Amino acid sequence: MTPRGDDDPAAGHARDLLRAATRYSGARCLALCLVSIAATGAGLLLPAALGQALDLLLAHAPATRWVLCCAGLVLLLGLLDAVQTVLTGTVDARTTAWLRRRLTRHVLGVGPRAADRFGSGDLVARLVGNAAEAGTTPAARAALVAALAGPVGGVVALGLIDWWLAAVFLAGAPVLALLLRAVSRDTSESAARYQRAQGRIAAALAEAVEGVRTVRAAGTEGRETARVLRPLPDLSRAGHRMWRVQGRAAARAVAVAPLLQLAVVAVAGVLLTRDRLSVGEVLAASRYAMLATGVGVLVGRLAGLARARAAARRLGEVGTEPATVYGARGLPDGPGRLELRGVTARRGGRTVLDGVDLDVPGGTTLAVVGRSGAGKSLLAALAGRLADPDAGEVLLDGVPLRELPHEDLRGAVGYAFARPALLGGTVGQAIGLGLPSPSPGLVREAARTALADDFVRRLPDGYDTPVADAPRSGGESQRLGLARAFAHGGRLLILDDALSSLDTVTERRITDALFGDGPGATRLLVAHRGATAACADAVAWLDGGRVRAVGRHEELWRLAEYRAVFGDGGPDGTDTDAEAVFGNGGPDGTDADDGGSRPVPDTPDGTSGESDVTGTKGRSGADAGDGALT
Repeated sequence: MTPRGDDDPAAGHARDLLRAATRYSGARCLALCLVSIAATGAGLLLPAALGQALDLLLAHAPATRWVLCCAGLVLLLGLLDAVQTVLTGTVDARTTAWLRRRLTRHVLGVGPRAADRFGSGDLVARLVGNAAEAGTTPAARAALVAALAGPVGGVVALGLIDWWLAAVFLAGAPVLALLLRAVSRDTSESAARYQRAQGRIAAALAEAVEGVRTVRAAGTEGRETARVLRPLPDLSRAGHRMWRVQGRAAARAVAVAPLLQLAVVAVAGVLLTRDRLSVGEVLAASRYAMLATGVGVLVGRLAGLARARAAARRLGEVGTEPATVYGARGLPDGPGRLELRGVTARRGGRTVLDGVDLDVPGGTTLAVVGRSGAGKSLLAALAGRLADPDAGEVLLDGVPLRELPHEDLRGAVGYAFARPALLGGTVGQAIGLGLPSPSPGLVREAARTALADDFVRRLPDGYDTPVADAPRSGGESQRLGLARAFAHGGRLLILDDALSSLDTVTERRITDALFGDGPGATRLLVAHRGATAACADAVAWLDGGRVRAVGRHEELWRLAEYRAVFGDGGPDGTDTDAEAVFGNGGPDGTDADDGGSRPVPDTPDGTSGESDVTGTKGRSGADAGDGALT
């Protein structure tokens, strides 16, 4: 059962959205309404003019002026119809574009929560198909006024000819009113079902397209096609129901309307025999009876409005997801100290992070490790406010992220991801994304740091090569994403598994650049390789949604459960495959192939060995550098 509008937040958002969209095209909607009413008025004048001309012709009186009047009204109707068509198309296009801009901004403002709730495919279906249908609402409402004016004007004209004619018609009017009400109700319900089925197909198709290589490799094309098209029977049933609703309405209209018209004409004939009407008035009465029973036009208008209303409600559902609200507190100067205080985050009814406390001093590097599903990526998202915790708070240089303005927050925090989305027209623009005015020198320097400059220069137009025309591997895409993060700068750099597709040599060279001489930004690194964790000042080990321990990698490596995070270490705690975890290095980060040792980077204050990055017990006195469990 569909909730009442007063109890349905989505319906409320839909109404507000359509009101704003109507105001956006208000002048054109008013012009369309006036043109439609003018066309209806001309249509109402034409039967009277035809009747008058006929009476004059039958009386052998001069009728040239009335004949010309009829011709002029026909030409005016054609002109107004053309203007109405142009205005309707213009209003529909403007409103649809406005809705798509408004909803796109909202979805981007909501962030990942929107895709988590609706799915990317369903969101695309709403922003493309449903926005187009909802965009017809202002024009349809404006035209509906004229569509209602036709029957009302027809009844009034019948009353002016003779009140008996209006009375006969009004006797059957309640049947038409009930018919129109049923059409509107049934069409809304079936249209909503149809659009929901469309959204499910779009969501499944988006998933299949994204994983097309996996599908091909598994040889499950047929099974995947069946999965994508599984909602097709629901779509078919809803579509057939819509057509049945409109078909029944048309059939009833065909049954009711001619009876009313026949009744009006019959009474007009009786009045003609009694000399109360002329032949021309009988002709006019028959035409006005057709206008008064114009159910077909009203059925079409109401069905279109019902579909548009159902589509607008789906847009309203997106609007119920609140956009991220930013504060107005400025970010003070600082080294980029990151704090998580009692952070709890839930996803899908499951607590992924539970009371996490971390303190990352400015200029240091914290590697976050843990088994799959431990919450590493979620913690990385919370650290830069790509998501908000359900409890607790995240602070940057003492200021809660919720209180920072959008510009300050995004300017202070840079991100690199495992699968970066390379947005922008060219490769250079993709690297400089988000910067107010990225200079070519800054872009190239960032690319060199990410070891991307060589392969970018080999592209047909170098940094001016369109992204779509730049062939690249997964590792090269990651390097471009890293280059974008390096170009961004800021006081906090978050790498969410951003080195996973790199070969061992490239990863070592980038980590040397990342953790070596640099601007001293604080770095939070989601790591899956022991070699990467060994480069960090400290490691936060997530297990079961909590921080199991914080300490140096070589200290934590003594624990068999920690080694098992990297797929190493048997039940007895022995190191069975250190090279698989560290590349060619051991747990202390030394490289067995270069003939020398590669010490763990020093902390910013020049000391080596112990870390200033603390967990819950680190702040209460325990030294995280000693591998204290928290």
